[in-house]
Amino acid sequence: MRIHFIAIGGAVMHNLAIALHKKAYAISGSDDEIFEPSLSRLQKHNLLPKKWGWDPALITTNLDAVILGMHAREDNPELLRARELGLKIFSFPEYLYEQTRNKTRVVIAGSHGKTTVTSMIMHALRENGMQFDYMVGSVLDGFDTMVELNDGNTIAVFEGDEYLTSPIDLRPKFHLYNPHISLITGIAWDHMNVFPSFENYLEQFRIFAGMTSDALIYFGGDEHLGPIAEKQKERLKLYPYSGLNAVTSGEKSTVMLDSLRVSLSIFGEHNMQNLSGAMQVCKLLGVSEKDFLASMATFKGAKRRQELLAQKGSCMVYLDFAHAPSKVAATVKAFRGQYKDKKLVACLELHTFSSLNTAFLPQYKSSMDLADTAIVYYNPEVVQHKKLRQFPPELVKEAFQREDLTVLQDSAAVEGLLLDLPADDCVFLIMSSGNFSGLDLKQLAESIVNKA
Repeated sequence: MRIHFIAIGGAVMHNLAIALHKKAYAISGSDDEIFEPSLSRLQKHNLLPKKWGWDPALITTNLDAVILGMHAREDNPELLRARELGLKIFSFPEYLYEQTRNKTRVVIAGSHGKTTVTSMIMHALRENGMQFDYMVGSVLDGFDTMVELNDGNTIAVFEGDEYLTSPIDLRPKFHLYNPHISLITGIAWDHMNVFPSFENYLEQFRIFAGMTSDALIYFGGDEHLGPIAEKQKERLKLYPYSGLNAVTSGEKSTVMLDSLRVSLSIFGEHNMQNLSGAMQVCKLLGVSEKDFLASMATFKGAKRRQELLAQKGSCMVYLDFAHAPSKVAATVKAFRGQYKDKKLVACLELHTFSSLNTAFLPQYKSSMDLADTAIVYYNPEVVQHKKLRQFPPELVKEAFQREDLTVLQDSAAVEGLLLDLPADDCVFLIMSSGNFSGLDLKQLAESIVNKA
């Protein structure tokens, strides 16, 4: 098979290219810019484009398919050429479905926690000797890539993102997988640029549940999921879940189930809910509760999810992907509960379209209240790039409704402030889906703990 990737440098796109390359497919690709870690990974497998930019000459009748990334535009010259030649054009969700059409597909959806739940399932299946295809939105310990496809596998586990599929397919990605087993972690409005109202956003999950063929697993504590599940009760097996019981001692959490006690590296109420949902999925796939929990003793979490960047003495610095209001609130709550006797400094970057939209900002109300010190950063240049209305720091403080909130617009000022704060007996929690306009967060974390 000869496959060409338009916008091969995307997070999932380059991993899919590598996965197909490992299946001995002939892979080519193009992009106008590729950043790390995509660049090094593609280079390692000799899949890096020879030059930057788009070249219609790469699109020929010899290709069996073209896979189109979200980064490309609708008028991309390679896309136009592929259409002209009548080639098969897929988005990556469509192609993942094509590759797993005859397998048992498990899709993890929800506004928060889906990467973590998917990671837990993958870790448990692997630890229990099961082989499976997968696609997950983060790098995991023990997994070389974020995508794996093997003709001999009978199970496929996919993280189901609700964002748009491609420039020519405006359906949410998770509407393309047609799962046998679905899990929904919870629903909190996100992606305001695509789903202008909460009702519109909610409808995407109703559709997703309706596309599921066998079983729906959902967090029973979410007020929106009960009605969605109720509509499917004649058609699907329903499995509501709640959080597993856990106790915190020092920097460890211990989960308890009947007489079983397992020490975990993850913590927080939200993660105990994630754990419960992942356990139910694994039960349906043939892994017992006992074996699932035993495997979780070695689960380190996904990258940028409660990721410990640096620690020295009584000071530690964590990085978390939290950016949407529900994610920020849940993450701050988890750290406050885990480190009751330490000062908690929470530093959030507003980076996404929704978080930089003044109509959406009030959704962050009280989300950082449990932190001793709260800092919010946003870059006016990013606001301009996203073609949004500029707004003053005072509007951010008003939205969060925290009088002592520090709002900064210069990443160097963020770095300076974090380095000036007392570090002894302190946990620094850095939250973003971006990188604070190019800050080396690992180096900053080392500098912070070295003061302690």
